[in-house]
Amino acid sequence: MIDIQILREDPERIRKAIRDKGTGDPARVDELAELDRQRRKRLAALQAAQARSNAVSKDIGRYMRSGRAEEAEALIAESNELKASIRENQEAAAEANERLSQGLLEIPNIPQPDVPVGRTPAENQVVARRGEPRAFDFEPLPHWELAEQHGLIDFERGANVSGAGFPFYRGKGARLQRALVNYFLDLATARGGYEEIQAPLLVNADSARGTGQLPDKEDLMYEVARDGLYLIPTAETPVTNLHRGEILDGSRLPIRYAAWTPCFRREAGSYGKDVRGLNRLHQFDKVELVWFTRPEQSGEALETLRSDAERPLKGLGLVWRVLLMCTGDMGFTQAKKYDLEVWSPGQDRWLEVSSISNFEDFQARRMQIRCRLEDRKKPALAHTLNGSGLALPRVVAALLEQRQQRDGSIAIPEALQPWTGFDRIG
Repeated sequence: MIDIQILREDPERIRKAIRDKGTGDPARVDELAELDRQRRKRLAALQAAQARSNAVSKDIGRYMRSGRAEEAEALIAESNELKASIRENQEAAAEANERLSQGLLEIPNIPQPDVPVGRTPAENQVVARRGEPRAFDFEPLPHWELAEQHGLIDFERGANVSGAGFPFYRGKGARLQRALVNYFLDLATARGGYEEIQAPLLVNADSARGTGQLPDKEDLMYEVARDGLYLIPTAETPVTNLHRGEILDGSRLPIRYAAWTPCFRREAGSYGKDVRGLNRLHQFDKVELVWFTRPEQSGEALETLRSDAERPLKGLGLVWRVLLMCTGDMGFTQAKKYDLEVWSPGQDRWLEVSSISNFEDFQARRMQIRCRLEDRKKPALAHTLNGSGLALPRVVAALLEQRQQRDGSIAIPEALQPWTGFDRIG
């Protein structure tokens, strides 16, 4: 949620963010500004009526005690009118406040100045590239063919049991999944200094609203309507809400968490080559990295978080690149976002494996996560960040495709072998 002071002092900045992100109606800004004016007008009238009502009550008591009943009667009539005015202004202010609060939830976060303005993925900027695609002396296969050859993943039986996008991992495929989770978590906790978290897989509406899944992404989440709960689309949702409503000790910041969870996404409307094999699933595993920082720390923290998310890609010897996302492709809640993409030789395309985002105080304002700072009298809103470290499906796809051999086998990276227990598939 944006700072209401921006709505009051620089509404054009919000209109520009809406235009640049391509989400919402810029005219809504004027409607919300008018609601804010109405609310403040009603609150001012309410305070004036309450103050006058208190004064009148004292005068009535004084007149009654001194036997001046006639004067008291006139004030009693005024007191009744004031009580009616107080009720009216309370109700009107509450209604305006509710409409304003709901409206502010529809306003996207404001991009940072260095975020490129654009609407499509073609306008994202490649800011780094690591490694060069391997020159194969044979035709590389896509991961779904390799997985079938080696009995690693059963897409067909998964579709029979749950539907498309819910695969079974089998044998060495399941072992590879478990090895990657252990590798990612150990890198984060042993080398990155993150505290490991096991988080709930279901959250309530307040939690989904706090991180921005509501009211923006309802159609992407699976809902347990009977209990008013949602299956998490990412560990970001429960882990960021871990400190909802708290005041953090600024001297302890940044706080960093790493959490492995299954993630559940409806992915409504997805089709074509993007959903083939492991490209887009309804259930998948991911290690998420979540930060809470002081306001002045979040810019530098984003770069550190990006390095932490790149570390496992480097250790696995994969070819990847870093994109700085443009305004229209960065998401509703982000102020700045990087994507990490791995090269898929079997598909001749790049696959996203991580998004690294700085939300500044956008999420913290929704969740009222504040921090006590030594140079401020009042607690300040903390800044939140997160990044995938990493999402497993496309990492598995890239591993199978980038490390396939002419004889059909797949070489396992040395860094992963302590967890797999084998150095080759096939």
